[in-house]
Amino acid sequence: MRERGILEELRKLPPAERLVIIEAALQQIREELQEITQSQLPARDSKAQLSTAAEALFADYATDSELTSFKALDSEDLHA
Repeated sequence: MRERGILEELRKLPPAERLVIIEAALQQIREELQEITQSQLPARDSKAQLSTAAEALFADYATDSELTSFKALDSEDLHA
């Protein structure tokens, strides 16, 4: 049913019933928009979480010899 048909059918209902249907439709739209918004948030949140984790572990990676063993390769030319 197209927009015009839906509106014509709504006109056949008493105002109180129309209001109930319109409110239900608005609630559905709000829920859909909220789901869309929430599905976009994790990408931003995960970047922030990764950044926070990297900052928290920075000292370990800078000083722990088990984590810095490959640093010895920093001075070698990679294109050799």
